[in-house]
Amino acid sequence: MAAPAAAGERIGDLLVREGLITREQLDRALQEQRQNGTRVGYNLVKLGFIKETELTKMLARQYRMPAVDLSKFEVDPRIAKLIPTDLATKHLVLPLKRDGRTLTVAMADPTNLGVIDDLKFITRYDIFPVIAGEYTLRNAIEKYYESSDMQMQTLLKDIESETSGDEVEVVDDHEEEMSAAALATAVDDAPVVKLINAILSDAVKRGASDIHFECFEHELRVRYRVDGALSEVMKPPMKLKAALISRFKIMAQLNIAERRVPQDGRIKLKVGNKVIDYRVSTLPTLFGEKVVLRILDKGNLTLDLEKFGIEPAAEQALMEAVMNPYGMVLVTGPTGSGKTTTLYSALSKVNTIDVNIMTAEDPVEFNLYGINQVLVRTEIGMTFAAALKAFLRQDPNIIMLGEIRDLETGGIAIKAALTGHLVLSTLHTNSAPETVTRLLDMGLEPFNVASALNLILAQRLVRRICGNCKTKYELSREEYAAAKVTPETTLRELRFTPRALADAKLKATKEAAPYLGALSLDTKIGELPFFKGTGCDQCGGTGLKGRQGLYEVMTMTPSIRKLVIMNVGAAEIKDGAVEEGMLTLRMDGWLKVLKGITTLEQVIRETSA
Repeated sequence: MAAPAAAGERIGDLLVREGLITREQLDRALQEQRQNGTRVGYNLVKLGFIKETELTKMLARQYRMPAVDLSKFEVDPRIAKLIPTDLATKHLVLPLKRDGRTLTVAMADPTNLGVIDDLKFITRYDIFPVIAGEYTLRNAIEKYYESSDMQMQTLLKDIESETSGDEVEVVDDHEEEMSAAALATAVDDAPVVKLINAILSDAVKRGASDIHFECFEHELRVRYRVDGALSEVMKPPMKLKAALISRFKIMAQLNIAERRVPQDGRIKLKVGNKVIDYRVSTLPTLFGEKVVLRILDKGNLTLDLEKFGIEPAAEQALMEAVMNPYGMVLVTGPTGSGKTTTLYSALSKVNTIDVNIMTAEDPVEFNLYGINQVLVRTEIGMTFAAALKAFLRQDPNIIMLGEIRDLETGGIAIKAALTGHLVLSTLHTNSAPETVTRLLDMGLEPFNVASALNLILAQRLVRRICGNCKTKYELSREEYAAAKVTPETTLRELRFTPRALADAKLKATKEAAPYLGALSLDTKIGELPFFKGTGCDQCGGTGLKGRQGLYEVMTMTPSIRKLVIMNVGAAEIKDGAVEEGMLTLRMDGWLKVLKGITTLEQVIRETSA
């Protein structure tokens, strides 16, 4: 008779004790676990070291729960629908049968009581958990809940079979010769419509910010940008190239006959219960037009500055500047760094019934209630400068400009800020101090810039460490060199102030709180713990999931205004601001690294020393 399982004994040790696997086999499975984030039992079965039925019996003994062999079980699809796909995939659970008010659910980890509570809440049934082998369970879940990737591949196979004939004819070298009638027929073809709709909805489900549809000599490629990184999703059939591009254009109300110049448009679609806006841009390339769609999902728009990860002192300075009745607040950074979202967040704080807020944007990304938003259209003379002049005759309190691009717009904006209006705008510069020199290079007078500016905020977006596979590690010699520090470098040498450290301790993560409390300016980099993601199913093996803002907030204090009037360089302005407590982008990045939010590699990539 087998010995009973010891309380708290790990399944791997139990299997070794029972003689079902060797210690070397367990070590190999543990190594696989560290690499791919899957469980030990799953890896033992996958590597062929143990039969899954034996493993399941041992798990049932260990947890004193019934086991089930899924290979001999056929699940009713109607029962499977009781649990959402994402929940089943994430927690490895599969509903097997329903008996009155009780739902029998197969689980790989029966110790996860939180999942059982979630299932009870979602299904409105009492949950009776049974143990199933993880290897078979994963396959069963893939069978009954097709993932987005599988659905997309299935759709592509269907399209390949449907278009195996000559229904859609494309002229490779001279696409413009394709007749309008043939193109209209191709565009309305069922496979084309299905594929475009699948791409648009799938990108939203995956949380993508952009869709890239690209044409090369011998293939098409579709890529999504998720959390700032591009990844390939599929390669549609080459014969559908003209029809797919034209379908995008028709949906965006663009001219399908014009293939020589770039075009911009918009698509509004209902995906599930949400209405999603897609900003469409086409660009003629060597082998066809590239189509890029920016996904504007108002449901994902967060206007709470605290959730962006801005440090308390910086947030307080920004809100004080926005609450001023006049002056100028500038947000700077590269395209896609979240500048518009930051401005919208600031506007939402001051959007009350007693103020008149007007914005000029190109394009208007999100519609905000209570704010008069104007679309800039340069081709008909409706420029930022023209809109701003018109705004000043509309009795505004607060004006937001999408971007200051030239001397005329900058000059009118500064005059508006000096004559009792609050002006918010963006600029494409690398840091807050460099924004001042950029304005002066445009031709604006130093005394006007110094008087009008209230605050400049520079920002970047970095990727967050996946919370599911986060682990501690030690920096390598190469990482120290890339960050231009040594293990002996102190926080004081990184120009941190007591206020910055105090702020870091206010918003510490659970992992970081114990050691952040003991931080001082003399703490050395080599004494600090660092975190990274090992890679798991939830983050797709990258170790990174979600994004986090880095912020450099420069308040225009009397001493900074004096430096601006003296027309000194960006380096002197930066030194003066840091002495007054400003966190540079790199310093703010270091704080996020110390808190275990992001990796040093991400900070080095997005900021300069």
